Order: sequence, then structure tokens, then C-alpha cells
Amino acid sequence: MNEIKVVKLKNTKEFFEGDEKCNLYVKNNKIVFGTSYLESGKEGIVDPGHKYGEEIFFIVKGKVTCKFSKESKNLEEGDVVIIPISEPHKLINKSKQPVLVCWALAPPDD
Repeated sequence: MNEIKVVKLKNTKEFFEGDEKCNLYVKNNKIVFGTSYLESGKEGIVDPGHKYGEEIFFIVKGKVTCKFSKESKNLEEGDVVIIPISEPHKLINKSKQPVLVCWALAPPDD
């Protein structure tokens, strides 16, 4: 029987990608799930893209620019962007408010 699991924020793996504060909640052979937080005027580093899966960003709070290899998309609360396999991407917060993004990758890279 499968077990229902709850992951508390205090039990996540916290790491930084540039100014982007990330919390990794779940990483297994099927999915990776986490959050990214950026203060006003801050930006993350370029993620070179993923070999096997598409990544999805859901904008929980605020407004953010997602820069890709050939274009940028301005996203706001409630928006979702689906990032194709191998597409480089970077989050930039040009707004005056912090931004919170939930992201998932399936299937995960090695």
C-alpha cells in the first residue's frame, strides 16, 4: 500500500541559484518538485535545460520574467509556463514585489 507523505518546509533541501532561493520538496525517479523565491530586482542563474523532461513553472505570487534562449515571457500570479526539453531558462524579478514560483520536472534528469 502506498503511503501518504507530507513534506514540511523545514524538511526541504534549501539551495541558491544566484539570488534565487530554492526549496526542493520531492525528488524521486518520477518527478522533481520545488519552489523558487526571488526578491525584487533579483535574478537566478541560467538553468541549461533538462535532458529528459519538460519543466513547468506555476507563478504562485508576484510577477516574473522568464528568459529563454530566443525570447522572454512576462508571467504573473496564476500563470503557467511549460519549458520544453533542453531549453535554457532563467528567472528575473523586475517588479517591486517578491515572487514565488512552484516548479516540477517530469521525468527527472539522472
